[in-house]
Amino acid sequence: MGKKSERKKQFIRETARKVFIEKGYKNVTMKDVVEACEISRGGLYLYYGSTTELFLDVLQMEAQDTDDAFSEAVVNNASPADILALFLQEQKKELLRKEDTLAVATYEFAFDREKPDKENYLLRQFQEAVLIIEHLITEGVRVGEFVCDDPHAAARNIMYVIEGLKISAHTMGVTEQTVDEEMRYLMQRLTNG
Repeated sequence: MGKKSERKKQFIRETARKVFIEKGYKNVTMKDVVEACEISRGGLYLYYGSTTELFLDVLQMEAQDTDDAFSEAVVNNASPADILALFLQEQKKELLRKEDTLAVATYEFAFDREKPDKENYLLRQFQEAVLIIEHLITEGVRVGEFVCDDPHAAARNIMYVIEGLKISAHTMGVTEQTVDEEMRYLMQRLTNG
């Protein structure tokens, strides 16, 4: 794909992201994206065959942005505790963001039963995050930053807390103080055993 085509695809992704934020996942049609991008229907189908394909690419773009922040921390030789703290800080930002978030659309996507054969995106993301956190905890134990007998269980617990906070943020609301308390508790459990 040439540079012009890649720029066009990037424009479509970024514009579609805004549409998904505004309308959710279930209510977005290819026509909505065509209108928002001000392109022809054929121009959109040249890059994406469905809203599902487009939404997965938008989610991939979001994940890449997050991955870039962690890659920088790893390159700068940050400690496992620093990297985990950075991860929790990024989660906090996402939890407290009231606008410009794909959370509702992502949960709609996960609950969409019209495509029963589609991969469970949230489960895959959850499992990948657990593996990364488990690795950080294991390395933190190795270098003496963390005390933990079961890094996998601890990583899973961290992700369940984060997922619970995400749902709470969009249903009941959470305060910055609540998020800070939960994050602090998670880190204390690792540093104090």
